[in-house]
Amino acid sequence: MILYKTDAEIDLMKQSARLVSQTLTEVAAMLKPGITTMQVDRLCAEFIRDHKAIPSFLNYHGYPYTICASVNDVVVHGFPNNIPLEEGDIISIDFGVILNGWHGDHAYTFLLGEANEDVLQLMRVTKESLYKGIEKAVSGNRVGDISYAIQEHTERRHGYGVVRELVGHGLGRSLHEDPQVPNYGKRGNGPRLKENAVLAIEPMINMGTKDVYTDADGWTVRTRDGKPSVHFEHDVCVKKNKALILSDYSIIEKAEQANINLNTLHYTQRLAEPV
Repeated sequence: MILYKTDAEIDLMKQSARLVSQTLTEVAAMLKPGITTMQVDRLCAEFIRDHKAIPSFLNYHGYPYTICASVNDVVVHGFPNNIPLEEGDIISIDFGVILNGWHGDHAYTFLLGEANEDVLQLMRVTKESLYKGIEKAVSGNRVGDISYAIQEHTERRHGYGVVRELVGHGLGRSLHEDPQVPNYGKRGNGPRLKENAVLAIEPMINMGTKDVYTDADGWTVRTRDGKPSVHFEHDVCVKKNKALILSDYSIIEKAEQANINLNTLHYTQRLAEPV
C-alpha cells in the first residue's frame, strides 16, 4: 500500500533529504586519492549526529555502517574499509538519515581524478536516466513509466546493463515503503501514481552485463563481469505536472567542482616547483 503524505510531512521529508545532500557535500569536499571509505563513514556519522539526526542504514537489518561505499565494480551496499582510494576510482556514497521521524535517502557517484571516456559516459548517462525517470513521476502516470524511461535511456540507447535484483522504493517514516520502483519495465504498468507519494528513484547501471553477485559478507553487490557500475538516487515527491525533487544535487556538484579545482591548483603548483 502506498502511503501518501501531507504537505506538512513533505516539508519535513525535504529537511531530511537536504541533510543527506549537505552531508554528501562534505564528502565531495574531502574526496581525493589516498582517502579511505572508512574515513568517509566516520565523517558522515559525525555530521549526521551533529545535526541531531540518526543514520538510517546503521544496524538496518544488521548493516554495520553509516554509509554504503561502493567502489568501481561494486553496485551497492559496499562496506567502508581502510583501503586508500586511487586516482580514477569511482565511488557511490549511499546513505540515509532520520530527522524529525522522517527518512531521507539518496546517493551520488563521485570520480576521483581522471578517468577514461567510457567511465565518464557511463556516469553521464546514468545521471541523465535519473532525471528522465523523475520526469515521469507525475500524478496519473504509473511506476512502469518511470522504469521504462530509465531503461530506454541506459539499456536500449546505450547498451548498458540495468540491474534487475535491486530497485528504488517508496520512502517515509520507514526507509523502504511501497511501491517498488524498478529501473526496467513497460510503460503503463505498475501502480498508478498520485500526488504526495514520495519515491527514492535510483538507477543502478553497469557498464557491461546486468548480472550481479553478492560477496560472502552478505551485503556487497558486484557486477558479474567486474566492470564499473554507477548509482545515482534522488528523493522525489509526485506532483500533478512536475515532480518535486526533495534532495539537492546542486550543492554537492558545487563542492565537487571546488574540490577538483583545488586539487588541480595544487597539482599545477607542484609542477612549477623547482626539483
